[in-house]
Parts: sequence; C-alpha cells; structure tokens
Amino acid sequence: MNYDLQIRKKRAQVICQELKKLFPVAKPALDYSNPWELLVAVILSAQCTDNRVNIVTKTLFKKYPKVKDYVDADTETFQQDIRSTGFYKNKAKNILATAKIIHETYHDTLPKTMKEMIMLPGVARKTANVVLSNAFGVIEGLAVDTHVRRLSQKFGLTKQNDPSKIEQDLMQLLEKEEWSGFSLRLVDYGRAYSPARKKDYSDDPISQKLQQAGLL
Repeated sequence: MNYDLQIRKKRAQVICQELKKLFPVAKPALDYSNPWELLVAVILSAQCTDNRVNIVTKTLFKKYPKVKDYVDADTETFQQDIRSTGFYKNKAKNILATAKIIHETYHDTLPKTMKEMIMLPGVARKTANVVLSNAFGVIEGLAVDTHVRRLSQKFGLTKQNDPSKIEQDLMQLLEKEEWSGFSLRLVDYGRAYSPARKKDYSDDPISQKLQQAGLL
C-alpha cells in the first residue's frame, strides 16, 4: 500500500466526506448530562460496550449525583455498582481517586487542558480527547480507540500500531476542526459497517469508494 503523505491526505478527505454522509451527527454513544459524568462513562467504557455502560450509569448517576458523592463512596460498594463493566476494581480505584482530585483541587469542575486531564488517574489521551472535545469544545488531539486504530490501518491512513503515533498521523492528515467528528464517526462506522470480525473484507462503503478512486 502507498503511504505517501499526499495519497494519505486524499484518502482521509474521501473518508471524511463519506463519514459525514453516513453519520451527519457526530456524538458519543455514551449517556451523560455533565462533563464529570462523561469522564466517568468514558473510564467505564474501557474493554466494555457503550450499551452496557449506559445501563450501569443510568442507575449510577442517580445514586451519585455529585462529585462529592464519589469522594464519600464506600469502595467495595462502588465496585459492585460498576461490576458488570469489567475490570471493576481498577476502574473504581481510578474513578474514586479522580473524584477526590476534582473535588479538592478543581472544586468539582473538570480541568480543560490535556496536560491537566492526563494527570488524573485512569485518564490517558484517548479519554482526555473525548471529554475535552465533547464537554468543552476543546480540541487538543484526536481520540484513538480500537475502531479508529483498526480502520485507520485498514484504509491506509497509517501503518502505526501505537495509538499515540496513529493520533499524530491522523492529525497530520485532517484539518483540526475535523478531528473530533472524524474519530466519533469512525467509531460509528466500525460498528455499523466494518466490525473487527470483517477486518479483511473490502465490501464496506468506504473501502469501495477508495477503490473506485484508485486510492486503495
């Protein structure tokens, strides 16, 4: 596959256009009503489906309506509250530790910079990008989850495997205002048209469009 920068930019442009046609509205599949709830939901979504997270948070956000409620939460009880999302002990540890920092250092308001966000327990660049862009409209990067990584490779946008390197490649190919929407739509596309089990198939709409344009 040709990984020339100009070729990759053309691919990215075609993909971006097709994604907008298929998914006019770009938004997270997670349910939340404020930035803190979005952060909790994104942490819970690691190795878990968004549908399962939404089932759990429907009850969780009622039981713990404020950041202080997480600070005061009993660890073992909280673990059971989120158990069905998997890796619940580590997720509980990170969420409760982050709640304490947000409450004590930031007075219950999430920070709005990448530098501050990634200092929080359980928050790496992907999580920070999702929260910053969707909660505050702050675009500092591009969220790379398993769908984005897999499809970026499949469509010849990158040959990297490390999420941070893939993020840098995509940021180079797309205009900044496209970063957040591109990531969200690519996740939707992966679920709807090109799931992991079909990673070697090329019968999905974008693969066909790229082939027609001589770009794949």
